[in-house]
Amino acid sequence: GAPSCSGSHSLPFEFERGRSESSGDEDDDDEDDEEEEVEEEEEEMESDTRARFGTDDAELDSDDDQERMINLTELTPYILCSICKGYFIDATTITECLHTFCKSCIVRHFYYSNRCPKCNIVVHQTQPLYNIRLDRQLQDIVYKLVVNLEEREKKQMHDFYKERGLEVPKPAVPQPVPPTRGRPRKVLGSVFRIPPELDISILLEFIGANEGTGNFKPLEKKFVRVSGEATIGHVEKFLRRKMDLDPACQVDIICGDHLLEHYQTLREIRQVIGESAVQDGLLVLHYGLVVSPL
Repeated sequence: GAPSCSGSHSLPFEFERGRSESSGDEDDDDEDDEEEEVEEEEEEMESDTRARFGTDDAELDSDDDQERMINLTELTPYILCSICKGYFIDATTITECLHTFCKSCIVRHFYYSNRCPKCNIVVHQTQPLYNIRLDRQLQDIVYKLVVNLEEREKKQMHDFYKERGLEVPKPAVPQPVPPTRGRPRKVLGSVFRIPPELDISILLEFIGANEGTGNFKPLEKKFVRVSGEATIGHVEKFLRRKMDLDPACQVDIICGDHLLEHYQTLREIRQVIGESAVQDGLLVLHYGLVVSPL
């Protein structure tokens, strides 16, 4: 009876253990199936993405590793001076229209004209050099793009000064800024300061023209800042150029009740006539146009 009793108890145990083992194997199979399904879904998503954007793994890797090479001729129109047709040297930009030229080219151009060589805008009525600024970032780009350009330019400048027995100018070294305590204070003031030699401001008032003077352009701006050493002859030349006056047209310039002569300087006129010739700090000059008799 005992063996049969122990045997009867052993069967259920073996059955339960077998069932638990089999259930565990089934769970592992289920997890493997789920992982396979997830991997399949990820692969399908990646394939959909590649199909949608038209790329594969090789192309994606190549985009990361390769850099686009640009031919210098593609950038040449943006780094050439339109005056000398060469690469920018001391790139200088007009603040009115943002057109850029070599510094020496634009300074030489402004000796004869106050207009931009590209767009013909009036840069400044009397002093166009006031409205130009060096573009150091653009110049650095040009030197990096054009091989040996900076070295050639330095050598040419060195030879130029040596041939004439002059001292070669040294490059400007930025001065260290002394440390300050607390918050840095903002420096108030204009970006550009008027040179001290331009010490006279004049106001040009038109008093009319006699009949037969012909067509002439009205003066666009009547406020001018000049040196006190300028003469009435310089003022007359300025008026003739700006108004496109005929050579036969006579220009009379008056200050107060005084008809001024060509040789008189503006500083002398201000000192002699005194405060009666000054209005709000401006030296007031009146000018009229007369046709010279034949």
